Amino acid sequence: MNRKFADHFFKYLVSTVALFSVLALGAIVMFVFFQGTRTFFTSTASGIRLVPQRINDITVNGERYLNHSGFIYLPDGTSYVRINFPLADEEETFYFVFDASERNPELAVRFVRDGEELLHDDFQRSFAGSITYPEAYVFTIEWPAAIAAMQPRLHIILPEPPYSFLSFLTGTRWQPTIFKTYGILPMIVATIIVAFGAILIGVPLALLCAVFMSEFLPARFASIVRSGIELLAGIPSVVYGFFGLMVIVPMVRQIFDIPAGNTLLSATIVLSLMILPTVTIIAETSLRAVPRSVREASLALGASRIQTAWRVVLPHANSGIIAGIILGMSRAVGETMAVILVAGNSPQLVINPLESARTLTATIALEMGYAAGRHSEMLFSIGVVLFSMILILNSIILCLRRRMEAA
Repeated sequence: MNRKFADHFFKYLVSTVALFSVLALGAIVMFVFFQGTRTFFTSTASGIRLVPQRINDITVNGERYLNHSGFIYLPDGTSYVRINFPLADEEETFYFVFDASERNPELAVRFVRDGEELLHDDFQRSFAGSITYPEAYVFTIEWPAAIAAMQPRLHIILPEPPYSFLSFLTGTRWQPTIFKTYGILPMIVATIIVAFGAILIGVPLALLCAVFMSEFLPARFASIVRSGIELLAGIPSVVYGFFGLMVIVPMVRQIFDIPAGNTLLSATIVLSLMILPTVTIIAETSLRAVPRSVREASLALGASRIQTAWRVVLPHANSGIIAGIILGMSRAVGETMAVILVAGNSPQLVINPLESARTLTATIALEMGYAAGRHSEMLFSIGVVLFSMILILNSIILCLRRRMEAA
């Protein structure tokens, strides 16, 4: 009775834990997808936002705000704004008109006084203050004061329209803070070059090591080598990054005689070293799992040990080897810290492996700490692109494996 109760208890416990794990994973994926896709369908705000600084009494369209801190939200659809507040011994009053249909944010706001439209350059001559355009969709108006740090300021923040998904994928400029331009094509190209370069270098070396350990190295020495490779697989990526920064980067700079060794080639070499232990361990385990009778049958037909290893044992273990390649490629695509240290982190479109570049993961890691608003949403969008890339690459490899098995 107690054993039956224990079996049912652990059965339901495991089922409950598994269910909650799946739900938690699904919730995380849905959250990332929601944050990463909403920027292509919604604006950053429903209307204009005003931020007064060192202005304690301000009236906007007839509504008075005393000692207001934070945003002043104007209703959606507001196009005409009248602002006045006391300044020294007089009252400052000005108007601006917002044109929501204007795609150029610099021309979306027109300042008006006495029924006449003013150019931005005429603002200082017409008013006591001056206007600047510190970043896209933001106008800053400031008035003089005895101390520069005490100048009254008013920031006009316009709503950013939904960003074009095509511009996001094919754009070549990543300038999120000033121009609000989010083109990730350079990072996509750099990620693909680094990942495939690491696979081309690391996978052949890993297969050679796995075949040597499983087919030619004595069991006692193979176990020692296997333990060392497992230790290498557990080393944190930042250690590989420091190794690349101190060894690979100077070596690339000296061999190719270039100003800096922080290049795509350096990142590719470091990533190939990182995926080498993982692919080697999985491939060697798969090779050892091939039945001994398969080897003996091949040798009995007159094949040599090297022919048996490459023509018989290796094809029998292709499922495990492909699984190792998938894990290695996923790690190469998703690696962050090591790439940040050796790639140079320049968000430019490059094909030459001797130039610096920035990957998708490096962009997220470098900018998530200070990103806000649409910038933060775009970093989530990069995460969605990364997830999609890994899913597509893994699907391609699995399709190739099925074709190989069918053949």
